[in-house]
Amino acid sequence: MSLLEVKNLSVNIEKKQIISGMNLNVNAGETHVLMGPNGAGKSTFGYTLMGNPRYTVTDGNIFFDGEDITQMSADKRAAKGIFLSFQAPLEVPGITLESFIRNALQQQTGKRVKLFQFQKQLKEMMALLNMDESYASRDLNVGFSGGERKKSEILQLLMLNPKLAILDETDSGLDVDAVRTVSKGIEEYQKRQNGALIIITHSTKILESLNVDFTHVLVKGKIVKDGDGSLVNNINENGFDQFIK
Repeated sequence: MSLLEVKNLSVNIEKKQIISGMNLNVNAGETHVLMGPNGAGKSTFGYTLMGNPRYTVTDGNIFFDGEDITQMSADKRAAKGIFLSFQAPLEVPGITLESFIRNALQQQTGKRVKLFQFQKQLKEMMALLNMDESYASRDLNVGFSGGERKKSEILQLLMLNPKLAILDETDSGLDVDAVRTVSKGIEEYQKRQNGALIIITHSTKILESLNVDFTHVLVKGKIVKDGDGSLVNNINENGFDQFIK
């Protein structure tokens, strides 16, 4: 049984159709890359999987762990183990990064998080991402640079350890060193048993050090090409025009 099964999915924003009859299966432990030109519907797909109410499913179904979650709210999807890293993470004044992650863990597991063990793991993961420990006590993303915001998202990924992580343009706006650091965090997640990844991107920078199982090309809301990791190299050399035509 697939961890994620998307069947004939069509999605509108207001009255405009963005996704049309999309199908995708993701098994535990797999890394899928979703690529395509700007406006292809990549981010819409990610937000729809997470349950953003702005996006309306007009046809099809989304199954996660064998359960139909098509109409399930975003918070319930998160509790079941779905994680979305935002392209442009928002500032959340009044709650620290540490408190945010700890509360999210408690919501996910339904259990009280042991503070000492949590803080020990948090420090270890921040060190992996070259994050200053002081960021843990700062309000979530408030005053963070673009690179630190992306590191904050990957820190949440590593601490929450979801069954399925959807990374939306995580490398957007990052310099070479920041991309390497973020990639290191994603590699750490890949090492964990049964964690599945959907990486949404139009670039190939972040994929260079990652193991990619499947690549899908999305054009005008439809998957027009499937392949393995070598398809990323094809796109890097020849672009998306070959699929648009």
